Amino acid sequence: MNKVHVKTGDTVVVLSGKDKGKKGTVLAVSPSERKVIVEKINMVSKHVKPKRMGEPGGIIKAEAAMYADKVQLVCPRCKKPTRIGHKILEDGSKIRICRKCGEAFE
Repeated sequence: MNKVHVKTGDTVVVLSGKDKGKKGTVLAVSPSERKVIVEKINMVSKHVKPKRMGEPGGIIKAEAAMYADKVQLVCPRCKKPTRIGHKILEDGSKIRICRKCGEAFE
């Protein structure tokens, strides 16, 4: 099983590519492909055929998947791109923490 360092709903910054430096929210994660879909990032044009009678077709803009290695998590407290660490609490549960300020992620 492949693990990805981000979860759905996390705020991330893009590290490389045409959208380098942009921030967005993770909409979907595919651990088997090691890819993520980020809101308003990596937009592509898709040709869509009308599904039903009277429904319009045409060219629409949609977010495409990108490799999870190209994004880095943004800390909610210090607002900086950071790697994540893990901390085991007294009750045995594991949480993600910011490597820069130590804040826990939700």
